[in-house]
Amino acid sequence: MKISDLVGSAAGNAFRAKTRTLLTILAIFIGAFTLTLTNGLGTGINDYIDDTVTAIGASDVMTVVKPSEGSEGFGNSSGPVEYDPDTVASAQPGPPGQTVVALTPADLDSLAAIDGVRDVQASKAVRPDYIQAGTGPKYVVTVGGIVAGQQIQLAAGAEPDDSSTEPQVVLPTSYVEPLGFADAGAALGQTVSIAITDAERTAQVVEATIVGVAEESFASPEGASVLPNATLTDTLFDAQNTGLSAAEAQRYAQASVWFDPDATEQEVDALKGHLADAGYNGVTVDDQLGTFKSIIDGIVLVLNAFAVIALLAASFGIVNTLFMSVQERTREIGLMKAMGMGSGRVFGLFSLEATFIGFVGSAVGAALAMLAGTVISSMLADSFLADLPGLTLIAFDPLSIAAIILLVMTIAFLAGTLPAARAARADPVDSLRYE
Repeated sequence: MKISDLVGSAAGNAFRAKTRTLLTILAIFIGAFTLTLTNGLGTGINDYIDDTVTAIGASDVMTVVKPSEGSEGFGNSSGPVEYDPDTVASAQPGPPGQTVVALTPADLDSLAAIDGVRDVQASKAVRPDYIQAGTGPKYVVTVGGIVAGQQIQLAAGAEPDDSSTEPQVVLPTSYVEPLGFADAGAALGQTVSIAITDAERTAQVVEATIVGVAEESFASPEGASVLPNATLTDTLFDAQNTGLSAAEAQRYAQASVWFDPDATEQEVDALKGHLADAGYNGVTVDDQLGTFKSIIDGIVLVLNAFAVIALLAASFGIVNTLFMSVQERTREIGLMKAMGMGSGRVFGLFSLEATFIGFVGSAVGAALAMLAGTVISSMLADSFLADLPGLTLIAFDPLSIAAIILLVMTIAFLAGTLPAARAARADPVDSLRYE
């Protein structure tokens, strides 16, 4: 019997007992459906995180701090840290009150001299009091930062131009109407006032032109941040430090370090080592998002475990279905072996039946899961997830879908080996005598 004949015979024999086979396929379908959806959930969320990495910062930029004594820089400290007048509050996520040693111009020069560093730029933290359009209401606001390579999801207008000598700002969409603008387009070209209190407790007001309106997303979780160009940042920073000496004003919590965009993971790790040897800690955007992605992967793994349990339960259904098939076709097996079909061919026939059942259940389950996931994602994108543009909650990777189908077929094949082996061992004479 040719391989093609063997496959055709296996497919036909699989549905001899239609009800029993359909129930087995249904069990496989449930496991494959669940496994496909949970994998799609993980793929969708992780893809969204990867896509928004450039909105948080360029992939060739590392954020550097100088950890204070008793602190681990970006990590958690083991207890209260003794006060040091040279420290400043860290802008990075961490335990409350976490501090780092303030970076000075000398530190920036030291960073620039480290092997692998292409450029260094101090991160100037500004803390404005409010933003106002004309004589309208005043609203509390924070100022975000932009690094080279950052991509802003714009609702209207353009990104701020760092080469311009005029103060420019991009508003978040949530500030458009409260500031008195009809829509995002109407806000473009208008002037807003940003107030900031200096070291002498005097309020200073800086005017800036609105050049764009940005969508709020995972990349800007604070929501209320405006994005300035370099001129506006410098103006606000200078206004904030009015009354301070040059030494006091030039103190920075952190700095951005640029490295080769084509650097390998080993080269990036080597750069982190050089920074550590010099007394600094550096992290990339991928490092900062690593924990979050690990949590998502852990949740998906737990959900996948339930799907695999369903598939294992379905495998017992395959064993039962094929054992019954072997029992019912005992005389037929004897006849096939009497006509010259070897034990290997008999084993292959029943194994193919199991594999075919697994393929049908997994293919249908994966197809319907993809359809359901697409519909659910579309509905959520227009409702609960409308504030996260670009997020496809459940996305599907063709390679992952193929891997799921192959996994289910492998489980089905393994489940079918026991009854297939029993059929292969059957004695043709005894089988022909079976009633």
